[in-house]
This record gives sequence, C-alpha cells and structure tokens, in this order.
Amino acid sequence: MTSFQAYQELCQEIWLHNKLYYVEHQPQISDEAFDRLLSQLEKIEKEHPEWVNPASPTQRVGEALTTGFQTIAHRTPMLSLANTYSKEEVQDFIDRIIKLSTTRQNTFSCELKMDGIAISAQFEKGVFVRGITRGDGKKGDDITANLRTVSNFPLKLNGELIPDFLEVRGEIFMPREIFKALNAQKQLEGEDPWANPRNAAAGSLKLLDPRETRRRKLKVAFYAIVEDSHTQLKSQFEALSLLKKYGLPILALTEKCENLEEIWAFVEKVKLIRPELPFDIDGVVIKLDSIAEQKRLGTTGKSPRWAIAYKFAAEQAETDIESITVQIGRTGVLTPVAELSPVFLAGSTIARATLHNEEEIQRKDIRIGDSVLIEKGGDVIPKVVSVNLAKRPPQSKPWQMPTHCPSCGTVLVRQQDEVAVKCPNHRNCPEQQLRRLVFFAGKAAMDIEHLGEKVMEQLFKKGFVNRPSDIYSLTRAQLFQLDGFKEKSVENLLKSINDSRQISFPRFIMALEIRHVGEGTAELLAKHAGTIENLLQTTEASLLEIEGVGEKVAQAIVEHLSDPYHREEIELLLHNGVKPQEMKIISRRGHPFDMKTFVLTGTLKNYTRPAAATLIKERGGKVTNSVSQKTDYLLAGEDPGSKLDKARSLQVAILTEEQFESMLGE
Repeated sequence: MTSFQAYQELCQEIWLHNKLYYVEHQPQISDEAFDRLLSQLEKIEKEHPEWVNPASPTQRVGEALTTGFQTIAHRTPMLSLANTYSKEEVQDFIDRIIKLSTTRQNTFSCELKMDGIAISAQFEKGVFVRGITRGDGKKGDDITANLRTVSNFPLKLNGELIPDFLEVRGEIFMPREIFKALNAQKQLEGEDPWANPRNAAAGSLKLLDPRETRRRKLKVAFYAIVEDSHTQLKSQFEALSLLKKYGLPILALTEKCENLEEIWAFVEKVKLIRPELPFDIDGVVIKLDSIAEQKRLGTTGKSPRWAIAYKFAAEQAETDIESITVQIGRTGVLTPVAELSPVFLAGSTIARATLHNEEEIQRKDIRIGDSVLIEKGGDVIPKVVSVNLAKRPPQSKPWQMPTHCPSCGTVLVRQQDEVAVKCPNHRNCPEQQLRRLVFFAGKAAMDIEHLGEKVMEQLFKKGFVNRPSDIYSLTRAQLFQLDGFKEKSVENLLKSINDSRQISFPRFIMALEIRHVGEGTAELLAKHAGTIENLLQTTEASLLEIEGVGEKVAQAIVEHLSDPYHREEIELLLHNGVKPQEMKIISRRGHPFDMKTFVLTGTLKNYTRPAAATLIKERGGKVTNSVSQKTDYLLAGEDPGSKLDKARSLQVAILTEEQFESMLGE
C-alpha cells in the first residue's frame, strides 16, 4: 500500500526528470522509463483521488516558461500526446477509438513524430504576427522575433483564399548536419557540446538575441491547423494538404491507415528510413483522421483522446569493450567506464559508456574484451545493456576495482553499507580538484559561460587554476595559451568570469560544495543568514532553528565553514571581487502575513505564484502546497480548482488578488 509520503516523493522525482528534459535539456532517463513513473503515479491517484492537486505532474504539460520572454496565453491549449511503446498498446488505442466513435470504420493519419520543440504560429490576413512555445500548455513564451529567423518559415501565406486568422502547430528542429558542424565549432572554442539536436534547438530558440538564433540555422515543420477562419476542415489529411497550399513546410512522409496492420507497416517503414533522415524523429504519431470525431472525443486533462504517439525504443548497437577505466568524481567516488570500440548510435559516435559501480559490473558480469549491447539512456547517456556471452574470449577474467586511486595513489576506501568506492584524499587528489573546479564554474553554481570541462582541464594542467579563487586572477596572456583560443574566445571568457562576480547568495553557497547542502538547503541558508558575513558566524544551534535543516546538515555546514582552508578560499573569492548578493529580509513583526500559513491556487493576474510566495515569505508568512486545518489563508486566482472547495469546507479565509494586494501594504 502506497503512503502519502511515497506519493509526494514520486511526484518530486517526476518533476525533477521533467525539469531535466524540458528546462535543462539534459535528460537522465529514457522516455519509456519516464512514462512508467507517470503511469505509476496515475495508478496511485486513481486509488487516492483525494491526494491529487493542480501541482501533480499528471495535471500539467511539462515545458517550463523562460525568463526574458513575454508570456502569452494560448487561444487553444497545446496538449501533449499520450505515449505507447508496443503493438499491443496501439491496438488498445484503436479499440478505445472504436468504442467511443460513432462509426465502426475509422481512418487514421500516421505521421513522423519530430524530436523537436513544439510551437504555435498565428497569421492575420496572411501575415505572420505571433509565435509561441508550448510552455505549460495554457500559456507560453512569445518567440515571434526568433521564429522570424527560421530559414524555411514563410512570413506570409501563399494563395488567393487566405483566411483572416490562421493558427498552426509545428516543431522547430535543428538538422543533423548543422548540429554536427555547430558542435564541432563549440568544441574548437572550448565550450561543452550539446547532447543532441533537440537540446541545441531548444537553447537556440530561446536566445534573447534573434541574431544569434538566425546563426543556428533552425528549421520548422508544421503538422496541424487549430484555427482557420476561412475553411471548415473535415480531416487531418485535408489539414496537411492545406498547410502545404498555404506555403507552410510539412513532412512529406504520411499515410492513411484503417487498421493495426496498416499502421504497423508504416511504423516498420519509418524504422528502416530513420537513420537516413536529415533530422531526428523518436516515433510515429497516430491521429483519428476525422476532425468532427476529434472534436467529439475531446481531451483528457493534458492529452487528446483521438491521438497517441508510438515511441521507438532506445536505439542499440553492439561493440567491444577495449578496456575499463575509472573516473573520479568531485566527492572522491570512483565510477567505472567502459572504453569501447567506436560505434555509431542514435546520431553520434560512441566510444565510452558508464558502468555505474562495481556492483553493477558484477551483476551483469561485464569484462574487458566482451562484446556488449549498448544504448543511450534517454537517448543521451550511453550505457551497457547486456553482454553477448557467446562471443566472450576464453581467456577473459572478472574485472576488479583498483585498490589505489589512479590519480593520486591513495588507498581506496568503501564505507560500510555503501556501494561506492572512494578516494579519501579529498584535498590533494588532482582529479577531485579538477572535478570540483568544473562544478564551481558549472550551471548549478557560478554558471560561468564558456568555462566548460575541457577549458577547465587545460587551465588546471597548465597550473593556471588550482582552486576556485584562481579563476578570478586569470590574465589574457594565460588564456591565449589555451588550444583554440583566439581574441573572441578570450574576450568572451573574461566577460563571463567578470559577470559571475555578481552572483546570487544561494548559488554562491552551492559553489562552496558544503556536504548535504543542495539547492533547497542553499536557499534556506541564504534567507536565514542574509549575507556571507552572517553565514560565516552561524552556529549549529541557530541552524537547527531553520525548518528543514537537521542535525547532520547543521553539523556539516559548521564543519565546512570553520575549516581554515575553506575560510581562506571564501576570503580569496571575496578579495577577488566576488560579491554574493544580499538576500532581502523585510519580514515585519505585526504584518498581517507574519506567522501565517498560505496556500496558493489558480492563476494570478499580476504575479506568478513564486513571486507571490516570495512576497508572503518576506513578510514573515509561510507557503505550503496543500490546504489543511493549519492553513490561515487561501490566495485564489482564476481557475482555482479543488483547493478552493477544500478551503471552504475547512472554513479557511479565502483572499482574492485585490485583497492580497491591499494586505501587502499594511
């Protein structure tokens, strides 16, 4: 039986992977694994409908909004498709259509499923006026200026019978050849390459400078008409024909099918040609062709009932393990890595694959010289799936973890009840030093652009950077000694380093790499201390007053900040001009929000929910996710959902946005 805590943890896990996919564009699990988690959540919510709230992953479309772009509401919601992974699941979809439809003989439109970024484009009297990302399905980012730079996107419709208003849906993508060329250039300039074309397209589409977007040479393909003031569409195939007539690019490979066997024949045909396509696809979309039936069947909370996506399984390839090496992480944990005979897989050449840990190697009995099947987890991270024992060399022996650190020679240790093997030489192990420097400059901490792993490795090997504070003493002369660095590269990196001196306090705390302190705890510490000076003077007793900080975390923080080496490093960073921005603490005793517990629901006109939550917290209030007898106020915007009913049943005070604003100033 599932506990409420386990349910909440599952929600958090799904949102984390959602963020990694849509926001960070760095997925860590496959689409199939993600959908299994989502199915598990849906099953729990059917058993416990009282637990469901608007913040559940089942209630939302995943892509996040981007800072710097205006947010615009969709005239028609942009829903995501439900996914299937087998022939049986496709048959289940057809059976549901037959059951719900008014006709027994249905036609389906089968199309390629682009692995790109979903967008909506609007035309008025034939002229392009607005482009919007999917966003959260109800509203998205205004990318009109960037969409204008896409080379095959027409800014004016063709033909004579042009509608007064037209809204179409499509996918922005980066062709494979462009992706390879731009990645090669990034590596030449010392920057981290993109993981795949979708990530590259996502980042390019949301650049604040449209001129930079133009240089990325994106393309677009359209697949649907959601509103046409001139034509009453009868079928999806008619819509595709009309898109082409209007001069909007579509994908030519489509097919009408009437049953599972015809659909599956199309799927198999697409699988064969997939490697030769100039762009990435990850499956086939199957839509009920009749527009009238589509409208009659309608949608669930987040997906249309009349369409599904059949997703291809992760691509696999067979190759040989030439050797097994170990990587040392910034915390000293050793991770074994398979060095492979290079093999082409899912759009790139793979020469390495993670083996996770010694226990994983023993479980799969992976050995040097083995022929193995590999795939990309989440179509990104290569991993070994299985060993072909029939091809195992007769002289092969089980692999053993080394007893000494390959980087510094220190005897390795294994903590009791832990799988991980560690190098305890935390301070002087060169590989650990390098990993910590990479983390310090990375997105989770100081976010120094143009200072990726390969650049940092050069700086470290040349002795220019040994500790984080050295970054802020780098000179032009030193940077010109790096491979591939010319005037522009040097200027870009120096500017990024200088920009990072003005860093938010929570990110600065993250950069310090205090044990047990993640993003959430860093935020709590920053709010509690306000300034770095206060943080350095904090005591274990005062830290334990912070809700969410336990004894183990408090002890780790005090130990880290009292260590002379760490104190010296913080002082050097501050001396070199790094200025963590002071947290605003404007909590007022006696304010109506002081010591009050709020729950937020619905859409506010003048605030995002995080912004409203910040205003409440700054005035001494607390914000929680669910309504209970301990809730003092429910701040209700438009479309408030079930929380409003629960608040009424518990007689919780309900605030309108106007009442909230009035209380803010008191």
